[in-house]
Amino acid sequence: MFCSRLVFINWLQNHLLPCPFKYLTGIDCPGCGFQRSVMALMQGSFQKSFMLYPAAIPLLLFFAYGLADNFFTLDTSKNAIKKSLFAFIGSIILVSYGIKLWGLYGHYIASV
Repeated sequence: MFCSRLVFINWLQNHLLPCPFKYLTGIDCPGCGFQRSVMALMQGSFQKSFMLYPAAIPLLLFFAYGLADNFFTLDTSKNAIKKSLFAFIGSIILVSYGIKLWGLYGHYIASV
């Protein structure tokens, strides 16, 4: 069981989808790092997963909640919980993307 899981994870790591935005522009998109973050999470490394893409764990929990809501109708208040979670996760994505861009390209701004 463990060996088959290792082979599957190794196969996934070698077959990650390329980012078309980064390919065309050379700049990371707001979703760059999500696949690597999920791979780190599958290997049990929560800290590495968070460092690669801070919104990965909240996004996965949001997707799980959305699936559960479809089957069990958990959110009866006109999707208020989903909207709040969506705004919160969107904020995490935007802030982490801004920090990433500032770290990568901040020296260009400082020299202008």
